[in-house]
Amino acid sequence: MLATLVLAIVAAGTVGQQDMGQNPDQCFAVRGDLTSSRIKIEREKKARVAFLGGSITEANGWRVFTQELLKKRYPDTAFDFVDAGISSTDTTLAPFRLKTTVFPKGPVDLLFFEFAVNDLHNSRTSQESIRGVEGIVRQARALNPAIDLVILYCADEDKMDYVRKGAVAPQIAAHEKVAQHYSVSAIDLAREVTLRIDKGEFDWKKFGGLHPSPFGHQLYAAAIGRFLDAAWKDPLPADAAVRPHPMPEQPLDPQHYGRGRYVDIQSATLVSGWQLVPDWKPPKGATRKQFVNCPALEATEPGATLQLKFNGTAIGVLEAAGYDVGILEFSIDGAPFRKLDQFTQWSGGLHIPWAYLFDAELKPGDHELTLRMSADKNPKSQGHAARILQFLVN
Repeated sequence: MLATLVLAIVAAGTVGQQDMGQNPDQCFAVRGDLTSSRIKIEREKKARVAFLGGSITEANGWRVFTQELLKKRYPDTAFDFVDAGISSTDTTLAPFRLKTTVFPKGPVDLLFFEFAVNDLHNSRTSQESIRGVEGIVRQARALNPAIDLVILYCADEDKMDYVRKGAVAPQIAAHEKVAQHYSVSAIDLAREVTLRIDKGEFDWKKFGGLHPSPFGHQLYAAAIGRFLDAAWKDPLPADAAVRPHPMPEQPLDPQHYGRGRYVDIQSATLVSGWQLVPDWKPPKGATRKQFVNCPALEATEPGATLQLKFNGTAIGVLEAAGYDVGILEFSIDGAPFRKLDQFTQWSGGLHIPWAYLFDAELKPGDHELTLRMSADKNPKSQGHAARILQFLVN
């Protein structure tokens, strides 16, 4: 009932940003406190700062400029920066890869993350966005209860249209619902960019569009700098200590991905037609560098079947969904088979990394997944292939 009510509010676009500044110099909300990371940076002079997101984060832009800003402000601090931006990825995959790409070296003190743009362009629903962002927050705070979190809402033309209508884009509304529930600070870069463009300071072309120019990325980093000025404006109290953040007793959605994890593809039983390719790379088509020359379970013919036993409430796959992917048929615990078309709007020219969740609302406990390749396929696809890079279990 609670999750249904939350989705209704988000879908209606009524999630407010009452604590979000409306001046272009202050389009942020400082929530809770960022004392723990400040102690690490200012007092202990040793801090790990991570950057999680899609291609906007992977680019040598706001992430690098923010790192330079931190090093300039705190020249005596030994920073360990974790770069966890991966193009094309969104909030559905993020919780499942959090431990391996954000926390591979241990606790993180300060985490910046952004996915509002990719959640739109990957057509994630508000429910998926809430479950994904809540999964990031809950899992990050399970791995380090004192971690300070900052969520960014980057700009695209759709979000700018919402700002001009006096509304909040559905992706930002979903992310904000989680951020407010967990007192996570937020920076609304989409609002700032819109306000500055409408004031005549620059235009969308100079900003660089959805993937910003260096000018646009510098604007993002400057906004982060002003946010940190506001969050840390008062002197650090002498008795300040690293403390865990309070965790609400009830999640927004009980099916959040806060226990999401990768399960190795070698855990599957290959019944027929599948093979483990230790160093997969496609004969043609673009790839993402993190998802090529790596192990993959590959099938290319209808009828190919595998099985996976797992424990959890959600099951899915991380795929490289290229020009020849087919339709997967899946059954959980012997139920009738359902179909999932792997072909995306980008698959014709790119083996895009894509997180598919077959079912995210299973009863807790042991289950068995059966996957087989269908004889059907998308008319735009050139084959009946599947390439599984990881199983996703929550």
